Parts: sequence; structure tokens; C-alpha cells
Amino acid sequence: MKKLAIALVMGTSLLLIQGAAFAQKSETPAEPTVSEQDIQLLRSDIRSTKKQIIAENMKLTDAQAAKFWPVYDAYTQETTKLGDASYALVKEYAHSYVNMTDAEADSLVKKMATLDVQTATLREQWIPKFRNVLTGKQTALFFQLDRRINLLLNVQFAANIPIVE
Repeated sequence: MKKLAIALVMGTSLLLIQGAAFAQKSETPAEPTVSEQDIQLLRSDIRSTKKQIIAENMKLTDAQAAKFWPVYDAYTQETTKLGDASYALVKEYAHSYVNMTDAEADSLVKKMATLDVQTATLREQWIPKFRNVLTGKQTALFFQLDRRINLLLNVQFAANIPIVE
């Protein structure tokens, strides 16, 4: 779990950039603070660090690892799609949060709730897939690690997004 601190540092980097993007939007909305490529590189770094944390804490045998990592990689592809949707939602919010209408606020809240449901549903769908290659305790450990890392990143992320005015 020591590497959770590394994930937090990586997440903080992304969040500071996002926070700067929000500040920049209110001052000069025509000039983005960071490029899409920069954001994608940071997200890739976070996924890589997360994989390292999982590897360090799962303590899999070679035989288990050979079965686990392909499942993990497929799961990560699916969670990345949800991350893309979340990032798009943040960009939409950044674009409108200063002068947000009630209709825009309603739309954002519904999209956020839908994304939360999709995330929970995705985890539920992947439990048996991980259970097919891991023991029950290992499956529980994996989902604990996955959830904790994501919660820590989400808390940091949320702390850097301005509240609706």
C-alpha cells in the first residue's frame, strides 16, 4: 500500500492541471492551459502506477499472474472508457460552470449519476471474471485495491473542481 502515495502524487499532478484549467477558463476561456495530449499522458501514467500498485500488493504466483493480467488489462480498457466519459463530463462542466443554467446543471447531474451507476455495474460484471482466475480472497483484495485507489484519486479530483455557483 506504500505505492498508494505514488498514485496520489500522480493523481495530484492531473488534478493540479485540471484546477489550473478551471482557473484559466474563468480568466481567458479561449486559451487552454494544457493540451489533450498532456492529459492523456498523465492518465496513462496513472494507469501504469495503478498497475504497479496492484502487482505489488496481489503477490500472485507466475501461473496466477499469467491468467490475471489479461483479465486486468481487459478490465482496465473498460474502466478507461468510463474515465473518458468522466473526463468529458469535467470538460463540459469547466466550459459552463461560471454561467451554468439550470438546464445545464440538471443535465450534468443526470450524467454524473448515470456514470456512477455504470461504474458500479461494470465492477459487478467483472467480479466473476476475476474470480475465475483468482481465489475468493484474492478477488476481494483486487477489488479493495481498485476501489481504494479510485476513491483516493476521486477525492483529490473533486477537491480541485469548483462548486456550482
